[in-house]
Amino acid sequence: MSTIQRRLFHQTIRALSHENPLGLPRTGSIPRMQRGLPERRKINDVAKVVAVSSAKGGVGKSTVAANLSLAFAKMGYRSGILDADIFGPSIPTLFNLSGEPRLSSSANADNQLLPMSNYGVKTMSMGYLVGEDAPVVWRGLMVMKALQQLLHEVDWGGLDILVLDLPPGTGDTQLSVTQQIVLDGSVIVTTPHTLAVKDAVKGINMFKKVNVPLLGLVQNMSLFSCPHCHHDTAVFGSNEHVKEICKEHSIDLLGDIPLHQNVGDDGQRGKPTVVSEPESERAHAFLNIAKLVGSKIGL
Repeated sequence: MSTIQRRLFHQTIRALSHENPLGLPRTGSIPRMQRGLPERRKINDVAKVVAVSSAKGGVGKSTVAANLSLAFAKMGYRSGILDADIFGPSIPTLFNLSGEPRLSSSANADNQLLPMSNYGVKTMSMGYLVGEDAPVVWRGLMVMKALQQLLHEVDWGGLDILVLDLPPGTGDTQLSVTQQIVLDGSVIVTTPHTLAVKDAVKGINMFKKVNVPLLGLVQNMSLFSCPHCHHDTAVFGSNEHVKEICKEHSIDLLGDIPLHQNVGDDGQRGKPTVVSEPESERAHAFLNIAKLVGSKIGL
């Protein structure tokens, strides 16, 4: 065996015997930039920021986030919502908005994006900047650049509360948001389904690791009340598992949103439940959750 072959052989053996030969981050650790974590800063002209998150897709997170922002507006606060889902923005549809946002010409916010408003809530989304049916086929660096612009280059014009609608999961976007801006708290959305609850726990642990206050958990699609026999059915399973998770992690169950066809229909036609059915049980559920969140962050 030649000298080079022996060297390669020993290097291979060392790599194979190493407990982490690829240098991957250990389970649960937070990746850090080589030069340290970026400094968290507040979003200009925004008093309070709350992130609405779910580690599982399809649990109604964007619908909950939209209705919470509308509930805050109904309570008299200057409310806004930022759609941080670069690949699957939902806010334009939920608020029945389209078109490109204008640029600010004010001296303090020159060339910053101006939010688009409906129902008394200011909104910003990647959905306004790309075509409605156009896919965002970008690599990570482009996504992070776009996210940074949405976070720091929007002229909100003064808000009491900004709701961040985060994409599902616990990846780059969530990490960048929690590392770049000051969050006053986070809300986890789940359904009673076992798989959704398991992923909700991952979201809970993520916010704990990045030291973002957990305001509580919202259980969406909790019970279905039959309009004919008026019997309640737990379509996605009992909520006992959700209560156990809240107790185990010492967080509050902020409220239950019932499973009702109108909630989805309201969002699909661009007029969420808090606006379209303000006196319904469902709208009152969103309002009660908003009141709890507001009290927790000192709004």
